[in-house]
Amino acid sequence: MAGASDKARFYLEQSVPELQELIRKKLFTTEEVRSIAKKRSTFEHKLNARGSTASDYARYAVYEMNLDSLRRKRSSRLGVKATSYAGQRRIFFVLDRATRKFHGDTDLWLQYLTFARQQKANKKVTQIITTMLRLHPTSPELWVYAAAYAMEERGDITEARSYMQRGLRFCSHSKDLWIEYLKLEMIHIAKILARRHILGLDVTFSERYQVSDADVTTGDVIPLSSTPMEKDMDPDDNRIHSTGFTSVEKKLASTPALNGAIPIAIVDSAMKKFFGDAAFGAHIFGIVAEFSQLPCARRILQHIVNTLLTTAPTSPPTLDCLIRESVVGLVATSPEFPGALMTVLDRFDSTVQNLGSSDKAQDSTRTCASVSRHMITWILPYLATSGLDSDIRCVLKSMVQTAANHCLSDTSVELSSTKAETITLLEGLNACGFKVLVQSGLVSALKVWPDEPGLLALQASGLQQPDCVQ
Repeated sequence: MAGASDKARFYLEQSVPELQELIRKKLFTTEEVRSIAKKRSTFEHKLNARGSTASDYARYAVYEMNLDSLRRKRSSRLGVKATSYAGQRRIFFVLDRATRKFHGDTDLWLQYLTFARQQKANKKVTQIITTMLRLHPTSPELWVYAAAYAMEERGDITEARSYMQRGLRFCSHSKDLWIEYLKLEMIHIAKILARRHILGLDVTFSERYQVSDADVTTGDVIPLSSTPMEKDMDPDDNRIHSTGFTSVEKKLASTPALNGAIPIAIVDSAMKKFFGDAAFGAHIFGIVAEFSQLPCARRILQHIVNTLLTTAPTSPPTLDCLIRESVVGLVATSPEFPGALMTVLDRFDSTVQNLGSSDKAQDSTRTCASVSRHMITWILPYLATSGLDSDIRCVLKSMVQTAANHCLSDTSVELSSTKAETITLLEGLNACGFKVLVQSGLVSALKVWPDEPGLLALQASGLQQPDCVQ
């Protein structure tokens, strides 16, 4: 115990000049400084005694952070020049001691990193990340954190990729790490295309000279100054196309960084690692679908579907991705939507026919019900689109009714659905006004789960729901 007291006294004596300066500059009163010294003494004795925990260090760090925040506010209000004893250094000292003693506690490391980033101590952040990853190479979330910092704060895609690739060497079993790596590359492509648009590089040579004043005024486009050679050229002159301007633009547009080659390579490696897991493939499909506005997204989605059809052609996630691939990213009011919707109909009908001819009746029923349930889930938001063409609305309603017949029958509910899935589906149908389908589905569901409160509550509300769609 004497050793612990000596250490505590040593650390407290080091803070005496700081406390004296706080009194001299009238940032704190004598009584407040005594209270600070007493509080620090309590913390130091806890930390240096046997049985100290990581939470003791965390509470000490939080106390010092709050104290430093109060000091900064009073300095600003009183117009006092900042003291030479920055509280930042003491907080770093406490957190450094904490991570040295409890190097296995990832929460302490994240608290350390969060504070360092708040203080804009970039060199310190880099040191912390290096030490943290050396001690925790099998923690996927830490590799993701390091890559996110490199990408968001430093804007360094090369460093971010390095973290992800090194992380996958240690954590190749982590699906979340593969997903985050794919997101990183998709975000990088989106940023490149956004910069090209702002700089006006996503247009042809002749169009570059026809940028409207409105685009410049709103800041959507920053016109680049022309070189002397470009000023002497006529944009309509065919000789321009032989000088290599358009060929350079084509090469830029077809680079692997923009055409989706890197995300496709990640998808291939991930699917190979997890032996063609269809559910994981569908998850990847959903991630890429969030970036559907990128020109390369369609190519990546088609590649994912083709990969799934090769590894698990009859799996429900594969069939779901195959059916909705053509409408991903399309708005219901766009001119391309009707043609894509016809493709969806053809693929769904073909899927149902193929499953109907299978020898395994129960497996076919289960698969058909799962595919139909997922199709209803992504069709319902289209029905809520304002200004939707009446013919398209009728087609979507018919698709919902057909799919509901496959997934809300007595056999389908019993074989393929869970209570949560069934209740969620019925609530969605009820919200869109499919009164008859809700009533029919409730009858089937209550045969399987007669005492389920959610179904009973939905039954009461469903009977009163106005028939606004049918």
